[in-house]
Amino acid sequence: MSALTLDRVLTSAEALPAEEQAMLEELLRRRIESWRAETAVDAAQSAKALRAGKLKPQPVENVIAHLRAAK
Repeated sequence: MSALTLDRVLTSAEALPAEEQAMLEELLRRRIESWRAETAVDAAQSAKALRAGKLKPQPVENVIAHLRAAK
């Protein structure tokens, strides 16, 4: 089975009937909203931990290096 590419997914989505495209759109909107809500909770928790002294400010270079190493 060949790997999906964004182009193939979009082409397939465009080929769906209008009703199914609307269903797909709604599904994607819900997933994005869920991701945004989770990100907001994580950010609030991190800000609270920083204010409580549980986290220390880090240089952006260190954060980026850590994120790259985690991949």
